[in-house]
Amino acid sequence: MAETHPETGVDQTSEKGSLIYDPKVRGIFFQILVGGFILWFFYFLAQNTLTNLAAQGKDLSFGFLDQIAGFQMGTTFGTWFMDYTPGVSHYRDVLILGLLNTISVAIIGIILATVIGFTIGIFRLSENAILRGFGTVYVEIFRNIPVLLWIFIFYFGVLRNLPSKREKIEIAGDAAGLNITGLYLPFPDMQPGFWMSALAVLIAIAGWFGIAHWARKRQEDSGQTFPTFWAGLGLLIVLPLIVFYATGAPLNWEYPVFMDSGPILRRGYQIGQGTVIIPEMIALTGALSFYTAAFIAEIVRAGILAINKGQSEAAHALGLRQQPTLNLVIIPQALRVIIPPLTSQYLNLTKNSSLAVAIAYPDLVSSATTALNVNGRAIEIIFIVMLCYLTLSLGTAALMNWFNNRMKLVER
Repeated sequence: MAETHPETGVDQTSEKGSLIYDPKVRGIFFQILVGGFILWFFYFLAQNTLTNLAAQGKDLSFGFLDQIAGFQMGTTFGTWFMDYTPGVSHYRDVLILGLLNTISVAIIGIILATVIGFTIGIFRLSENAILRGFGTVYVEIFRNIPVLLWIFIFYFGVLRNLPSKREKIEIAGDAAGLNITGLYLPFPDMQPGFWMSALAVLIAIAGWFGIAHWARKRQEDSGQTFPTFWAGLGLLIVLPLIVFYATGAPLNWEYPVFMDSGPILRRGYQIGQGTVIIPEMIALTGALSFYTAAFIAEIVRAGILAINKGQSEAAHALGLRQQPTLNLVIIPQALRVIIPPLTSQYLNLTKNSSLAVAIAYPDLVSSATTALNVNGRAIEIIFIVMLCYLTLSLGTAALMNWFNNRMKLVER
C-alpha cells in the first residue's frame, strides 16, 4: 500500500525504501570513506618512505636500540632509577633515561604550577589590595613573556651567577649546599626492612582516602564537618614514623662532601657523595612552573567567578565564615569549570619541557637528538619520541578526564 505525505500527497514509499535517504546510513558511509582515505594516506606515506630509504641503501630498523652508546649523560633524576655508563649502556638506555628526565620535570612542574597557580588565583580575588595587586602583577608579567625566555632568565640570569664550583652557599649547615654546579642534597640509603615503612606510607594514603569518604558521607547525613586534611596528614606522618622506628630506623643518609682545601682540582663537592640536582633541571622546572602557574591562576579566578554570588550569600546566611565557604561551597563547584582547561595547561607544560634542549638538559628530545646525531637513525628515533609524548599526553588527559567525571554533579 502506497504511503503519501499528509500535506503534499507525494508518494514516500520509494524514499523510505532507499538507503541513500537514511541520515544514519549516510553518516556511516562518509565515516568509512574518510577513514579509508586516512588509512590510504598513511600507507602511501610509509610506502614512499621505505622506497626512498631503499634507494639510499638504508632500511627501517630498531636494532640500533641494542647497540652500545659511547657518550656521556648528565647526572639527573633519571639516574636515581637506572644506571648509565658510557661504553656499557645501550641506546635504549639513553632514550629511557631521557624519558625519565622528562617525566620527572613534568610531575614536579605540574605540582608546583598547581600550588602556585591556585594561590595566585585566590590572591587575584582577595579583598586585600596588596595580595590582589601582587597576583595581578605576577600574572601579567609571567604570561606575557615567552616561556623560552623565562628558561634563559632562570638559567643564565640566576643560576649561572651562583658561586663557582670551589665555593658554596650553605643550606642547613653542611647537610646541603648550592653552587654553579647544582643543588647538593643528602641521598637516602635504604636498609633491609625499609620496605615496611614504605608500605605504611601507602596504607596511610589509603586511610586518608577512607577518612575523606567517611567525612563526606557524614557531612551529607548530618551536616557536620570533619577536619579531613589534618586527620589525613596526621595519619600520613604518624603511622610511617611508628613503623620506621619500630623496625629500627632502617635508613641512612649519605651527605654531600665539600672539600675546601687540598689540591685545587679536587676542591668543591666530591662526585659520588650525596646527590645533586643540576642547574639545568632547576631552571627548566622553575621556569615552566612559574610560567604555567600564571595561566592556571587565571583559570582558577575564572572558575571561582563563574559560581553565582548567591552561593556565597547562602553559605554566609547559614553561618559559614569566608574560609569554610571557599573550601566547602565555592571551590568544589568551581572545580567543574577549572578542570577541563587545567588539563590543557598540564599538557602544555609537559610538551614545553622539550625546550630543555636550549640549555642542554638531557630530557627526551635532547637525549634523542644526541643519539640521532651519533647513529643517524632519524626516522626511528623521531617516531619513538612522538610515541612517548603521545603516550604521556593521552595518559595525562585520561587521568584528568577521570577526575573530571568524579567531580561532576550527580543527577538524581
